[in-house]
Amino acid sequence: MHPRNVWQALSRPGYPLSAWPWRSAGYLLTGAVTGVVVLVGIVLSAVAGGVLALALVGLPLLLCTVLAGIPVAALERLRLRLVDPEPAPDPHEPPGEPGLRAWLTTRLRERATWREFGHSLLFAGLLWPVDALALAVGLLCPLTVVATPAFLAVFGEAKVLKVWLVTTWPVAFGFALLGLVLLALGAYLLGVVAGARAGLTRLLIAPREADLGARVVELARSRVRLVDAFEAERRRIERDLHDGAQQRLVALTMTLGLARLDAPPGPLADQLAKAHEEAGTALAELRELIHGIHPKVLADYGLEAAVADAADRSAVPVDVDLELPGRFSQAVEAAAYFVVCEALANVGRHSGAGRAQVSGGHRDGRLFLLVRDDGCGGARAGAGSGLTGLADRVSVLDGRLSLSSPPGGPTLLRVEIPCDPAS
Repeated sequence: MHPRNVWQALSRPGYPLSAWPWRSAGYLLTGAVTGVVVLVGIVLSAVAGGVLALALVGLPLLLCTVLAGIPVAALERLRLRLVDPEPAPDPHEPPGEPGLRAWLTTRLRERATWREFGHSLLFAGLLWPVDALALAVGLLCPLTVVATPAFLAVFGEAKVLKVWLVTTWPVAFGFALLGLVLLALGAYLLGVVAGARAGLTRLLIAPREADLGARVVELARSRVRLVDAFEAERRRIERDLHDGAQQRLVALTMTLGLARLDAPPGPLADQLAKAHEEAGTALAELRELIHGIHPKVLADYGLEAAVADAADRSAVPVDVDLELPGRFSQAVEAAAYFVVCEALANVGRHSGAGRAQVSGGHRDGRLFLLVRDDGCGGARAGAGSGLTGLADRVSVLDGRLSLSSPPGGPTLLRVEIPCDPAS
């Protein structure tokens, strides 16, 4: 497997003969050159801006000095590809409005801008000399030692590294061999320095934590979009069944009922009666299915009416005590409603309760609902209750679902969803 960056390449036996030492040398060389340019640019801009600041002409220059970190960081993200092919994300957010003013306002408020400015100062003052020193020690000095025979042939003598005078060929070739060894060691030095420089640069201008945070935000947004799309699809299916299949079954039931009345007593009348009963049963089941997909009372009248309807249809008597200020968003109402429905279904199936209660309201920007029963307790959210999926659904809305059900009861289910009443 091909190494993804210089740190992985350093652990491989064939590293000195690979392209990574030269990539590291290129990274350090471009860093040294870029650092000199950045140093000159920042010094000239700061000095000129400071001198002309009294006449207000220098203020734009001082602003440019602060914003100089942005193009420097953009160039650094490109240079990182030499030793770390993993893309470095741009941490800047697009401005909310077009125009230079909005762009400047956005950039000056971002932490990334000031972090990049600090990086440019560090780059101009300290990092590029380190690049140049590592390049000289790891590449230029070994190459000078390797070239000792060439210097001897041209000048008649060679002074290796300005220290050792060489006048004979055996000594010259001995230094050339020593230079090859130093060149191999220098390749590792270049890799270590380039890897450390790239890691520091990525930490300052493109931290992986920021990229991870952006991915988490996008993941949360995508979950919300999926829930919204899911709710829209449920409403579409409910509408199609209500306006299509249900109306046809109603018409069929009425037709069979009329035919049953007109038919003389006998086998045909019996068959029509049976068909009429089956059509009525199918219609009732379809209405239950439609109600379970997305109840029309929830869409038309809101959460309070829908919970009251669910309580009326419960197998266990339910007291409802809800005080809501109005309607909420469709996602919030749907999540809260289905949590209540699932809780009441569990009460009827498993609790052995004689009575249940649904209460709640809206306070401090949060919708809260409580479902309580006087059953035997011992309920578990993950024991086939169906509440696990509903808890995930509530968490998409930054809500929280909690269950308290000690053995012997009572069982208390609480759901909280941050929201405001819909306008």
